[in-house]
Amino acid sequence: MKHYLDFEKPIVELQRKLEDLKQHAAHHVVGDFQEEYVSLQAKLDEAFRQIFSNLTPWQRVQLARHPKRPYTLDYLRLAFTDFEELHGDRMYTDDRAVVGGFAKLGDHRVMVIGTQKGRDTKENILRNFGSAHPEGYRKALRLMRLADKFRLPIITLIDTAGAYPGIGSEERHVGEAIAVNLREMMLLEVPILAAVIGEGGSGGALGIGVADRVLILENAYYSVISPEGCAAILWKDRAASPKAAAALKITAGDLKELGLVDEIVPEPLGGAHNDYTAAATQLRESLLRHLGDLEARTGPERLDARYAKFRSFGKFLEVKEAA
Repeated sequence: MKHYLDFEKPIVELQRKLEDLKQHAAHHVVGDFQEEYVSLQAKLDEAFRQIFSNLTPWQRVQLARHPKRPYTLDYLRLAFTDFEELHGDRMYTDDRAVVGGFAKLGDHRVMVIGTQKGRDTKENILRNFGSAHPEGYRKALRLMRLADKFRLPIITLIDTAGAYPGIGSEERHVGEAIAVNLREMMLLEVPILAAVIGEGGSGGALGIGVADRVLILENAYYSVISPEGCAAILWKDRAASPKAAAALKITAGDLKELGLVDEIVPEPLGGAHNDYTAAATQLRESLLRHLGDLEARTGPERLDARYAKFRSFGKFLEVKEAA
């Protein structure tokens, strides 16, 4: 079953007309439908271009959350090979919201770690809607340390609304687990690449997001808080979410302009959910290009550059008091 967003309605109507024309042509031998078909297809292509070249920040947030959007396991299937999943944090349990293991990216042996959402109610319960508990971050750190031991590059795929904020998560110290990951990822000598493939929500995303290079898909977002959360705090009304999305500067273009991400990975026209293979190919090519560059450097060089990268974030002004 297809899922359409509100701003896609003009496209849906044209697609329906095109499908009706196809079916009519298949069952009728009289008449030539080619001219009408070409005209409708041209209108559809133009509608796609107009809508998706002028998306608002809120519309991009909606695309990042699209239920048919490719998730981590889809990219592992299409962009990587020989994936072998590893489980458990060796302290509490196996958090299924975080998947990770050995894989190959082209000719490179790597460790891949990512947050995974579910497609239906049953899978969303299993994956906790992509929101990791502290054991998920501890599993991720265990795998990263394993990669560092065997000199394997680390690739993380980020797609989470945030870490799970429930009582159990707090009891097992989710804040501490994320903080330890931030510290330890700064110290790993192997190349680290992070890619935001959907939602990049708060510390839940940053817990696997400290990297030499941070990539973001064209319609993904990366933010300290969700637009709904920001709207509830600043405007006391979740209906102000579109206004909050614009103010937060969370889209790929804004983040690249601010220097918070290193590359925007293009998506197929209409979003990654329209063509999984094309989206995975684009991500794979970007990852390979950056990985080749990082592997040409020494461990100390990468550590120095990583430290400088994160120290450069943020801007401030010094104002002298009037005499």
